[in-house]
Amino acid sequence: MKPTITIEYCPKCGWMLRSAYMAQEILNTFTDEIKGIMLVPSETGGKFTITIDKQVIFDRGVMERFPEIKELKKLVRDHVSPDKDLGHTDRK
Repeated sequence: MKPTITIEYCPKCGWMLRSAYMAQEILNTFTDEIKGIMLVPSETGGKFTITIDKQVIFDRGVMERFPEIKELKKLVRDHVSPDKDLGHTDRK
């Protein structure tokens, strides 16, 4: 069964567009590997977490920053398709 990714964001902080952009990037890269992405407005102020089937892969509260897109794609890849080549994203 393909995993579902959830991006929970603080709407009061204005992070909906950032969440939608990240969702678009993930969907473009992992079309065949994931079931879909849910954008969930958080009831907790300042929250921004990304989970794959309820397993947290990124938490802004812990990291004290947002993920870079390259970093996010690698985190998703490591969980949903570890052998997938991300092209230039994998190169230094």
